[in-house]
Amino acid sequence: MTDLTETIISLGSNIEREANIAEAIRLLRRHRGIEVEQVSRVYRSTPVGSDGSPDFYNAAVLARTSLDPKELRDELKKLERALGRVRTDDRNAPRTIDLDVVYYADRVEELDGWEIPAPDATTAAYVAIPAGDVAPTFTHPATGATLAAIAAQQVADTCGVTPVPDMRLAPPHTARGGDDWDTHTDVYAPKFESLVYQQLLELGEDPEREGLARTPQRVAKALDYLTSGYSTSLEDVVNGAIFDAEGAEEMVLVKDIEFYSMCEHHMLPFFGKAAVAYLPNGKIIGLSKLARIVDLFARRLQVQERMTNQVAEAVDEILAPHGVAVVVEGAHFCMMMRGVQKQESSTVTSAMLGTFKSDARTRSEVLQLIQR
Repeated sequence: MTDLTETIISLGSNIEREANIAEAIRLLRRHRGIEVEQVSRVYRSTPVGSDGSPDFYNAAVLARTSLDPKELRDELKKLERALGRVRTDDRNAPRTIDLDVVYYADRVEELDGWEIPAPDATTAAYVAIPAGDVAPTFTHPATGATLAAIAAQQVADTCGVTPVPDMRLAPPHTARGGDDWDTHTDVYAPKFESLVYQQLLELGEDPEREGLARTPQRVAKALDYLTSGYSTSLEDVVNGAIFDAEGAEEMVLVKDIEFYSMCEHHMLPFFGKAAVAYLPNGKIIGLSKLARIVDLFARRLQVQERMTNQVAEAVDEILAPHGVAVVVEGAHFCMMMRGVQKQESSTVTSAMLGTFKSDARTRSEVLQLIQR
């Protein structure tokens, strides 16, 4: 697996600032090359060279990335454009979002007109204070000062950067399905939530009534979790857990792997169990990784047939075994709740590669073991 490097990214917005700060963090979470670990509080700051422009909201994230500094900066610029950032000659003009690499591990260097650490990491309170909040023990690679100490100096200098008391960004783990955060004060994905709000209106509901008041936020969070396979790579899942196994030639089978997915036709759930088998060819993989590979592809909008093939092809890609067999049995709500409404129906799909496909006896053996 590619080594992940610790990085600190600063965020700033003074156009639709609450929505854009939250949406930028959501997009960072869903980026395959970035793992958000911590999110700072949100701070308010006066624009540099202020001419009556709105105050900024600023924040920082501590993340790990597989991207090099230039790649990371390029990806941040793409996210800026996705959020409507238009760059002009006026460096102090209002903007939907700023995303900047402040620190990249202990690197100190100039890179085609920009630097790491960012020069304003020690001189701009709106950068230093959120960075100190999110990674207080991180040290500036050039000065050796901790970010907490740098932030404290800015506060001592009465910098005019103050916390926004009524806005708290949802912590990173919420994107993975947790509910242990305050849904009444935390901000998650305002743009996504507004779409769910409109959907409730289209259904003839009152999104403001007590039972639905926080439903748009909950739906946004749930869908991010249920489709988290889009923001995860096979390399991330395997995480180096492949081992040499000279002499290991017998079949490896993990069965009864529970999975939950959503069909791409109606966005209704389908769920069931998967069995994954392979014939080693000098390498084996940690058993739990086979279940994680199933989740990787299940947590996307799917059809069962494709998901089955994707799991088989992934195992074949990382192990190059003599053969791979995947059998999936699922129940589909799009058949159970609507359409033909057959509650007892199930769908079985299989994918056979290598020896499992070419040798009828080996194929028969794995199918018998799965059915036991």
